[in-house]
Amino acid sequence: MSTIEDIKAYAAQCFAGARGSHDWGHTERVANLCLRIGRAEGADLVVLEIAACLHDVGRPYEETSKGKVCHAEKGAKIAGDLLAAYPVSPDRRENIIHCIRTHRFRGNHRPETLEAKVLFDADKLDSIGAIGIGRTFLFAGEVGATLHNPHVEPQDTKPYTVEDTGYREYMLKLAKIKGGMLTQEGGRIAEDRHAFMEEFFERFLEEYGGLK
Repeated sequence: MSTIEDIKAYAAQCFAGARGSHDWGHTERVANLCLRIGRAEGADLVVLEIAACLHDVGRPYEETSKGKVCHAEKGAKIAGDLLAAYPVSPDRRENIIHCIRTHRFRGNHRPETLEAKVLFDADKLDSIGAIGIGRTFLFAGEVGATLHNPHVEPQDTKPYTVEDTGYREYMLKLAKIKGGMLTQEGGRIAEDRHAFMEEFFERFLEEYGGLK
């Protein structure tokens, strides 16, 4: 088994019992996007594939601690310890750790390397478009939210409650992702996915109100 295959197998095990909105499927989609964007941008694909596989391995710790542990920081620590056992060069190892530490949307660190920017974009792209819509409603179901909450403005609602609807997530977070892309290819993909998502939620509101 190659280094990447071994690391991928380890990472997959970290998602046993994970909720659908942040399961191993999310990691696989992010890895595919990383390779797609990375090829277009001329990035190190070895760094990207490993970083993508490990970028969310710290999430179980964040969920168990109810947000007190940052999954990006924890994941970077896990990756650093793990990679010490593999024939990965020091430069690549440090880059992988940096990619993981800086991928979080609400994180305190900014991606500096090209590979970190690619991972950041790939992770955000999986939150928008058709996949993003599906994950948004899946997450809303996980926290017990209603289908829609038309009588309260999204900015006046609370996350992780019955008010945390798919539309709330779209208005407060997903609609802003397009403008935060860090790579040219990521931005191009985001434009297309955003347009689809925007059209969907316009139709969603019309149907909810009985107008369509």
